[in-house]
Amino acid sequence: MMKSNSKLPVPDPLAQQHSAQLEHLIVEKIQAAGGKITFADYMQACLYQPGLGYYSAGLSKFGAAGDFVTAPEISPLFSQAFARHIADVLTQSGGDCLEFGAGSGKMAGDILLQLAQWQCLPVHYYIIEASADLRVRQQQYLSEKLGALFDKVVWLEQLPASFTGVILTNEVCDAMPVHSLVFEETDIFERYVGWDGQQLVWRNGPLSAPALVEKAALISSLLTTSPFSCEVNLYAEAWLGSLAAILEQGAIFIIDYGHTANNYFHVSRASGGIRCHYQHHAHDAALILPGLQDLTAHVNFTELAETALQGGLNVAGLQSQSDFLLAGEILDLAQQQKLDDFQQLQQSAALKRLLLPEQMGAIFKALVLSKNLPPLPRCQQGDLRWQL
Repeated sequence: MMKSNSKLPVPDPLAQQHSAQLEHLIVEKIQAAGGKITFADYMQACLYQPGLGYYSAGLSKFGAAGDFVTAPEISPLFSQAFARHIADVLTQSGGDCLEFGAGSGKMAGDILLQLAQWQCLPVHYYIIEASADLRVRQQQYLSEKLGALFDKVVWLEQLPASFTGVILTNEVCDAMPVHSLVFEETDIFERYVGWDGQQLVWRNGPLSAPALVEKAALISSLLTTSPFSCEVNLYAEAWLGSLAAILEQGAIFIIDYGHTANNYFHVSRASGGIRCHYQHHAHDAALILPGLQDLTAHVNFTELAETALQGGLNVAGLQSQSDFLLAGEILDLAQQQKLDDFQQLQQSAALKRLLLPEQMGAIFKALVLSKNLPPLPRCQQGDLRWQL
């Protein structure tokens, strides 16, 4: 029986039926595994189970009708400023662009149109999208938006054997399944998901993978309070390692919300960083509304940077989203728009949301990784690499 939260909107009957189907499948997985599954396996099912997962079913996700709003949906200026950074790389490396998890397709469209204005187009704009539903929506949107430029866009099922150019992501790592660990004095255990006959519940157990044992030892040395809950994203490390292996020349841009290690394991975050988004309500009740709400976890940028270095990449920059966009000349781009008074007010509100520290400007960061490129000065404005 699906449980909800009294503070959240009640799903309609069709949505409840959808969620109950996924919950039944998850319970079957739990029973087949002997009574519990890792939170990473639960998150994988909630987000990506074919036909039922949040990103795999035909639910509205982005914008006012969805559950959250991403930066490219707020204003095309985000993507246009991002394009300035991309152009810096393509000018030196040539080659292609590859976007992971392209969402509605809006960022891809705005980037390509801006690069076309600057006559700095990639050979191809590849998209790897885990959701078949979103892939169809992207194809429909981009075919209408781009005209002849649509020929540049190619959807891939897997990584190419080698790659030159720009790899880009926006709010992708936070949606990768994570393991949930708890540190209590000298004890370390993993939080699993179980079933008590009525609802999904948390279960404690031993660490499920050798890699987690190594991570836990390092994390223990950084903690100053107990108990402490945190997430480990083994998926993101494996994903970034695979990108490092194929990149011949170019850069990887990772924009997401999260912290460097000193803040990631700060006492103020002792309850962990798993967050849920449902109809523009953010909360931390991860075991309700399976398939109907987005599940995310804050990104550990120090971990990603260390993985990049191990893979032979250079950490070219770490910036707040605000500094990244300002370095991409977002204010100059805004001034070039021909807008009426009402549109100027809308643009001003969008810029505040993207740039102000109390909005998205500080919590979101841009990690830039490069290979066989000279320094990228634009990526070093407001440089935060010293925090890594």
